[in-house]
Amino acid sequence: MRDRIALRGLRVRGFHGVLPSERAQGQDFVVDAVLSVDVREAAASDDLEDTVDYGALALRLAEVVAGEPVDLIETLAERLAVVCLADPRVGEAEVTVHKPSAPIPLAFDDVAVTVVRP
Repeated sequence: MRDRIALRGLRVRGFHGVLPSERAQGQDFVVDAVLSVDVREAAASDDLEDTVDYGALALRLAEVVAGEPVDLIETLAERLAVVCLADPRVGEAEVTVHKPSAPIPLAFDDVAVTVVRP
């Protein structure tokens, strides 16, 4: 399947991390989700019911990021992939979790974990 629906740059405050300060203060996480979806039916019908509603998906992903804290962004990425794959029209999900305020004592542009799940 070559069609994709992408949601990039979803910024949500969460309380994930190993350090007590990360759990207490929280930080913004940025999520990118790319879904393999056959969009031909939706393109033909022009009906939202025939595709993945990326607005509803964004809300579900945000709930997970803002929800139960985990130590690792690997775990968070896996949980987000499960959300993406809950719609049977999704053939594959690629989810990247960015942690732009990771507690690293050096200058850096990004820390991210990407999972790809069929």
